[in-house]
Amino acid sequence: MTTRFILASASPARRQTLLRAGVTPEVIVSGLDESSVDPESSTPAEFAQLLANTKAKLVAAGIRGEALVLGCDSLLEFDGEAVGKPGTTAAAMERWRRIRGKRGALHTGHCLMDVAAGRVCVATVSTSVDFAEISDDEIEAYCGSGEPSNVAGGFTIDGYGGWFIEGIHGDPHNVVGVSLPVLRKMMGELNFRLTDVGYPAF
Repeated sequence: MTTRFILASASPARRQTLLRAGVTPEVIVSGLDESSVDPESSTPAEFAQLLANTKAKLVAAGIRGEALVLGCDSLLEFDGEAVGKPGTTAAAMERWRRIRGKRGALHTGHCLMDVAAGRVCVATVSTSVDFAEISDDEIEAYCGSGEPSNVAGGFTIDGYGGWFIEGIHGDPHNVVGVSLPVLRKMMGELNFRLTDVGYPAF
């Protein structure tokens, strides 16, 4: 019998990554207001993990029976600063003027909870991203598409933004929002196999 696999995230990119990899997640959004979470003295990577943990716990609290709940959150670290979703086209344009031609680190916190057993596994994955030296016209066109306004860091590699990413150092899936190799290891630590959540049988 397949174990329920619940994605505690509204991210279409995370859902599509899992679908393409053979797992159909049940999506339950936590409803967390991220601005209400105090980063305190957290590093960007630690804050991404804190948000992932909080989202997973909120969703898991409403689940009964056997299920795996995955909470994720991603933040771009640039010049030592945590950079989230721009929110507006103007903010996205300003972001791209800062990051073009430079390198940032995309941190994704992963929190996997085995609801029935009350066990939790967490992991933060970091991937370096090299941004192209793009023109003002390209910035205006890309940001005008609306895509970067509502994604972590203000960019994608699996959409319009892919034209402007010159290098990925680490797991590329992590930049989309979920590291598949790390998630497999986390499942193993909780004594689950890929086939338990619907992955094609070997």
